[in-house]
Amino acid sequence: MFDKLFEAQKQAEEIKMRLDHISVSGEAEGGKVRVIASANKEIREVVIDPEFLKEADKEELEEILVVALNKALTQAESISQAEMQAASQSLLGGLGGLGNLFGNK
Repeated sequence: MFDKLFEAQKQAEEIKMRLDHISVSGEAEGGKVRVIASANKEIREVVIDPEFLKEADKEELEEILVVALNKALTQAESISQAEMQAASQSLLGGLGGLGNLFGNK
């Protein structure tokens, strides 16, 4: 039992390291604002087109940044969930018939 817990902890750490190396992005206003994040939901970079910045007012820029940030974080969450689901399936598969207790067939 402790072996499975240790394996799960080790696998979670490996997933976190993998997610740190996956980049996602979110764009708004046709790419004039772009946010790059890790799949661990850490914002790494915000890129704003200089021409757009000259023309945009503060409220418009804030709204567009929120859109781009949310798009990047949504992608990161999707990748993170897929990784965790794959890991949990492999762990449950290693439990033999016990995996069926959680609705897996």
